[in-house]
Amino acid sequence: MEQFIAYLVKNIVNHPDAVDIRSMLGQSGLLIEIRVAPEDIGKVVGRKGNVIRSLRTLAMTIGARLGRRVHLEIIQQ
Repeated sequence: MEQFIAYLVKNIVNHPDAVDIRSMLGQSGLLIEIRVAPEDIGKVVGRKGNVIRSLRTLAMTIGARLGRRVHLEIIQQ
């Protein structure tokens, strides 16, 4: 799951080497944290949040097939 999200995010941003994806398993499911360069945050969020909403939808769909809940968060550095 981490590799898939990293692949998608790295193809969106201008600085793919600065992308850092971390996952933590919690009580409410899998939490995936996305860290990108400060100038790339807008690209990951998108206009009116459309890009991050689409990424969350993809992650939740894949998570449902795997039988777990998945949450995506963008962490500002």
